[in-house]
Amino acid sequence: MRAKISYALTAAVLVFYFALVGSRGVMLIQTGTFLTVTFGVAVLILPVIGLWFLWQNTRFVRRANQLAAELDAEGGLPVDELRRTPSGRIDRDSADEVFARRKAETEAAPDDWRTWFRLAVAYHDARDTPRARKAMQRAIALHDGRRTEAV
Repeated sequence: MRAKISYALTAAVLVFYFALVGSRGVMLIQTGTFLTVTFGVAVLILPVIGLWFLWQNTRFVRRANQLAAELDAEGGLPVDELRRTPSGRIDRDSADEVFARRKAETEAAPDDWRTWFRLAVAYHDARDTPRARKAMQRAIALHDGRRTEAV
């Protein structure tokens, strides 16, 4: 729940910032000179890109959470079997062991979104965020019936 609140707060701050930047862009355009209109258009592009990125990220998180809920209902969520250091961090060797199992599971069933979901969790636990995101995108695509390239 804490993560959802943090995400919502961050998104709200970003939307406020985008509105503020956008209003400055409109003010520059209203000035009417060639230079200020050019800068105003350039400034307006930033909030548009930011809003698009925020929308895409929010969609991704919602879809991943829907898959997690569906997998949980099936009893297929990965169990946290990782050893931890005294400070609470995940032991690297433990994460590597779990990752090797998840990778083999995914190679055995490459068209099953559930294996890709569990592989994404293993990548995340191994602190490999880019691959975790790609594996989760693959899980979402397979769940939705779309084909994607391998990670």
